[in-house]
Order: sequence, then C-alpha cells, then structure tokens
Amino acid sequence: MKKILVPTDFSDQAENALKVAVQLAKTYNAEIYLLHLIEIPLHEVDAMSSHSDLPEAMFFMKLAHKKFESILRKRYLQDVKVHQTVDFNEIFKGVFHNCEKLNIDLIVMGSNGVSGLKEMLIGSNTEKIVRTSETPVLVVKKEHETFDVKHFVFASDFKHESKAAYKRAIEFVEFFGAKLHLLTVNTPNIFRTSEHSNKRMQDFVNSFDFSNYTINIYNDVTIEKGIMNFSQSINADLIGMSTHGRQGISHFFNGSISEDLVNHAKRPVITFKI
Repeated sequence: MKKILVPTDFSDQAENALKVAVQLAKTYNAEIYLLHLIEIPLHEVDAMSSHSDLPEAMFFMKLAHKKFESILRKRYLQDVKVHQTVDFNEIFKGVFHNCEKLNIDLIVMGSNGVSGLKEMLIGSNTEKIVRTSETPVLVVKKEHETFDVKHFVFASDFKHESKAAYKRAIEFVEFFGAKLHLLTVNTPNIFRTSEHSNKRMQDFVNSFDFSNYTINIYNDVTIEKGIMNFSQSINADLIGMSTHGRQGISHFFNGSISEDLVNHAKRPVITFKI
C-alpha cells in the first residue's frame, strides 16, 4: 500500500478520515493524496485544464487552497508526504479518475454515521463510490487516536465470485497483522443449516494459503443487523465486505445492504469490489 486517496470537503468527518490515512501512511510508508472536488456545470469548465473563469469557481478554488494550507500545518501530518488537488468535477467521476490516474491503493472517506455520508458524498455519489470503486474503500465514522486493527470481520455469502474480494481482504489483514473472522448471516428469508454453511465456507477458504481465521455462522432478522451484532459481540475493529459493481451487491448483499452498513455501522467499514 503506497498511495492513499482522501476525498475531503474540509468537514470534521473528512479530517477523521485523514487522521486514519496518516496513521496508515506512517505505518506503510505510503503517500497521501488529498482531493477536493468543486461541482459546477461542466460546460463552464475547460476540460483540458480543469479551469473555469466563473467568479464563483475562482472563489471556491482560492478558498480550497487556503483550507489546504491550514490542513498542511497540522502537526499530525509531519513526516508524511501529502499531495493536494483541487479539481472541477462531479465527486464520483473525480474520485474515479484520480484513482485511475494515480494508481491509488486505498480510498479513505469520512462519514458522520447514521445519517450517512451527507457531509461529503451525497446520495448517489456515496452509493457509486462505495459500490463500484475498483479500489478498496475504507469508511471511517469517528476519530481514531490509534487505528489498530486486531479483529477484522469479513462478511460474505462465500460463493466463487467473492474470491477476488476475499483475496484483497487477506492482503489488508496481513497488513494490519489482524485476526480474520469469516461471517455468514442466516435470516428468516435466507436460511441455511449450519452444516451447509460451514461446508460452503470451508470449501471457499481451502483454495487460499491463509489460516489465521475463524468461521462464524450468525442468525439475525436481517443481514445488516447480523453483521453489526456479530461485530459488536467480538469487539471487531473493522468490517469488510464485497461489492458487485453497477449490478449492486452480490447475491448475498441484496438491495442497499452495502450502503446501509456503511451508514449505520459504528465501526469502520472497508469494501472490496468483486
């Protein structure tokens, strides 16, 4: 992990994400790319230079640079290489293009919890970034003086299509030196016997050379509540799950489970695209 992208709107939530990104950068000798996006009508922007002569655009550009100057004076940023960019683009497109251009390894975003990512990434932008990003997305809910991951929950249906996401999760578990807790949730509508679930999970993990895990089958009224309640029961530091691109969450994560979990879970959540 060498490059970490932190989209920012200069809110407290965004700074919480930056502080976590700084800890990761110091641990893994990575660089941070701070990104602030100004959304204005595209026809007003020079596509070749990301420039606009609109008075409003120039005002917000200057304001953003002043805020970046203030951030870069923070003591916690000492000894970390930070790049800053102010760009005119839609939030989702700006994050996507910067990840592609810079070959970003991880996106770290802030969230204000139950009410979602409204401070920074509103509505469909939230859904698009979390659900479709090729790059893993870490969503942080609060300030972490020490972001120390010892117990990592990876929730899945453990079908073949989730193996790529699981492989990425293993990489992060090894980065953190954490214990991985594999989780499948039974609900009244989607119920499998413990024997069936255990065999599926065991067959799934047997194709990987990784043994620092536990297998867990949890019953609850919904998948989302099952993930959160199990994570609370073991005092997990991080929840991981797979996403399925534009077609939504995999068969296991129907509907808006990914967004609901990102919005409602008190713990940090990291997503990996299938």
